[in-house]
Amino acid sequence: MSDLRIDRVETVLLDIPLRRPHRFARVGMEAQPVLYVFVRTAGGVTGVGEGVVPGGPWWGGESVETMQLIVERYVAPVLVGRRVDDIHALLRDVTDVVGANLFAKAAVEVALHDAWARCLDVPVHTLLGGLARTSIPVTWALGIESATVVIEEALGKLDAGLHHSFKLKMGAQDPAADVARICAVAEKLSGVAGVRVDINARWDRLTSLTHLPTLAEAGVEMIEQPVPGTEIETLAEINAALPIPVMADETLRTPSDALRVARLRAADILAVKTTKCGGLRASMEIAAIGAAAGIPTHGATSIESPVGTAASLHFACAAPGVTWGSELFGPLLMAEEMLVEPLHYADGELHLPEGPGLGIELDPDKIRAFRRD
Repeated sequence: MSDLRIDRVETVLLDIPLRRPHRFARVGMEAQPVLYVFVRTAGGVTGVGEGVVPGGPWWGGESVETMQLIVERYVAPVLVGRRVDDIHALLRDVTDVVGANLFAKAAVEVALHDAWARCLDVPVHTLLGGLARTSIPVTWALGIESATVVIEEALGKLDAGLHHSFKLKMGAQDPAADVARICAVAEKLSGVAGVRVDINARWDRLTSLTHLPTLAEAGVEMIEQPVPGTEIETLAEINAALPIPVMADETLRTPSDALRVARLRAADILAVKTTKCGGLRASMEIAAIGAAAGIPTHGATSIESPVGTAASLHFACAAPGVTWGSELFGPLLMAEEMLVEPLHYADGELHLPEGPGLGIELDPDKIRAFRRD
């Protein structure tokens, strides 16, 4: 085993173009900004992690620019000279210097796991306890476009055998019009594909209780985060009122949040993003809390490139509680392949790559092509 001492931490910002514009309730994007964090050991082994947020700082307060500053100025000095396998102590000491900033910490934590696993010549999922599965179903996310546009895209994915369930964004339009749009999509896809919606925390209690029952009657199978993340009691009330599952996303970032959700039965599904939760280990803890409470976990996305997607896939395949599929479609939305060997999507699922660490290799030409000056 090579020398495990960390001798260098480097970052690079990229803007990766998308195949089509992707819109959330509040913002849209035509390219995804990404931060790559590289942790190199004295033995010459390099691990990589990804810092990325869904569409910018509107979601959790961080951006790739803030992440880069935090990692370079405050986190890197804590790491250099320490052993890459001393992850618990490293993260404890990082937290003494940097509060919150879970997206930035996730990028570093994943890079540490990738480097350590490569030093051991084992995959990252081995460090997480081994495999519960080797692939995960992938739901395709659709934007806030008209029903006609959304239906056309969904049917194209179905005809190609790429995806069997779809999640639509809501919250940017008048609620009644938005509901009518979703009902039209659900009617068209009834019996052939699952339809889910994400309101991105844009509605209030009364709007949710007024309009969400109509979506359930139309055949929508899941509602994600209708109200702001801090309104956990309201989320619990909505969850109790609906005959279909509610999924917690903005409400859920830490294991402590997961415990509150479980105690209040505020959601029937936990949306776990390794990015928003601070990395792989916290994600595993959240999934375990959910499993103990009888609440399944869903492998959610921040629209990661293949690096963050591979990290989330290792988590999803190692955590027994991840039984409600995933949205790990990020690389499919990107117009350029960032890896030497692409991740393997087939039959509506994403399959775990083989090899040490994350099992991936970034294409250096693509990094140069999309790197910011």
